[in-house]
Amino acid sequence: MMGTIELRQRIIDQLSHIDDVSFLKAIKTLVDSKAEGEIYKLSEYQKERVRLGREQLSKRQTLSHEAVQKEIDQWVGSK
Repeated sequence: MMGTIELRQRIIDQLSHIDDVSFLKAIKTLVDSKAEGEIYKLSEYQKERVRLGREQLSKRQTLSHEAVQKEIDQWVGSK
């Protein structure tokens, strides 16, 4: 089992080879929230989107994973 220092170094080494900006921003958000000890706060827009998503879920206005994947494949294929 890896200790804290070894695990931290392994993560740093792996992160130094990643060029995906979106992924790195997501990791930064996680690290910032832990380092600051704060709860992640949603913007008003994000809160509204969560509310709308919950409303759609309660009305069973959902898509299966397969249907979403098919839409993504069609969208990517049209580019």
